[in-house]
Amino acid sequence: MQNLFKGGVHPDEMKELTEDKAVSVMPCPDTVYVSLAQHIGKPAKAVVAAGSEVKMGELIAQADGVISANVYSPVSGVVKGVENRPTPSGKSEHIVIENDKKYTETRLQPLTDPTPEQIIDRITVAGIVGMGGAGFPSGVKMKSNKPVDTFIINAAECEPYITCDARIMTDYTEEFVSGAKLLYKALGLKEVHIGIEDNKMPVVERLNAYLSEKGFSDVVIHVLKTKYPQGAEKQLIYSVTGRKVPLGALPNAVGVVVSNVHSALSTHYAVKEGIPLYKRIMTVTGKGITKPKNIWVSNGTLYNDVIEFCGGIKDGVNVVKLINGGPMMGVAVSGGTIACTKTTSCLLLMTDEEAFTGKPSPCINCAKCASVCPMRLMPMYMDLYSRAGDLDTAVKYGLSNCIECGCCTFICPAKRTLVQSFRLAKKQLRGRK
Repeated sequence: MQNLFKGGVHPDEMKELTEDKAVSVMPCPDTVYVSLAQHIGKPAKAVVAAGSEVKMGELIAQADGVISANVYSPVSGVVKGVENRPTPSGKSEHIVIENDKKYTETRLQPLTDPTPEQIIDRITVAGIVGMGGAGFPSGVKMKSNKPVDTFIINAAECEPYITCDARIMTDYTEEFVSGAKLLYKALGLKEVHIGIEDNKMPVVERLNAYLSEKGFSDVVIHVLKTKYPQGAEKQLIYSVTGRKVPLGALPNAVGVVVSNVHSALSTHYAVKEGIPLYKRIMTVTGKGITKPKNIWVSNGTLYNDVIEFCGGIKDGVNVVKLINGGPMMGVAVSGGTIACTKTTSCLLLMTDEEAFTGKPSPCINCAKCASVCPMRLMPMYMDLYSRAGDLDTAVKYGLSNCIECGCCTFICPAKRTLVQSFRLAKKQLRGRK
């Protein structure tokens, strides 16, 4: 029986816009802008310069340190230079490549019956990272420094609007399962657990039918209650195993490693077909886009190009927010000149009908934010002291343990921008350290 975590909310799912949209392929644009910071940790170091000719799938930036990841060219063409360009979280260097439209390709050597060490090495070399959010280098995660007995694929996809993971499991079932099996093999385990919310029963049925057809008993599906944030790592682990990850600890502290649906798919391509990570499947959605879609998109594609491919902004609507990610944990960006990366799971165009753009009012001390916090924190006090500049007291009330899920902001009757307050305070904390 499923363990139910405390707190959480039930926002409108809004998945009907794209849940039945099979994955289509967006052609590569004339120019791509490939960020060197597509992961947590140190940005990759460019190994090409202006004038270099590159092939699709060629290494163009090398991991610089343990917590870093290789970056590959999504097209063949000529490097025009390296530019400092905007990202959802600031600025980073981008390698600018002019697409020659020939798509001359180079691949890694496909692996047949690889050992766990070979799988982890290939994941590292291919530049695979967590593709559901933060972008932690997957090769590092697979080298756990603590004993691991359970491997979970996070297929909850609890964020409203986003459906790319569900479409991967539906449209690329064989490749997804192959990648999931490779990942548990890399950990030296004998099975993989897939946690998926019960609002995706057609996906569950598709997976079960495939597993039954192939006679796979090493893939265990857990159908979980639909409740946000079911897909948050600590909450997912509790729902599937009943284990509680201590505050400040990683999942391997309780013997668990968690990976994302798309990371599993990318692992299949890297190991079985020798294709490094330079493209991904993303959802383009919201009431502001003319043709909501799930698409394959090349790293370095500008948001403006993605929007154009999906029919542009819908006539007669006012798009008030362009969000990288979902409405709960995503980041609002200033415009479409930002480029897609390995972690761009969704581009959300919200209208004034969908997004609140008014001014928040003072806190009324109703404590609703505390009642829905899945980490059992005190958001109202974290916000109060963060805004007052008293970071030490904000930490005392749980600031450092906030997972920025957005439940508090969602439920707040005063419409206070709590998550933004916490993100800013955490940035100030890092600066102080």
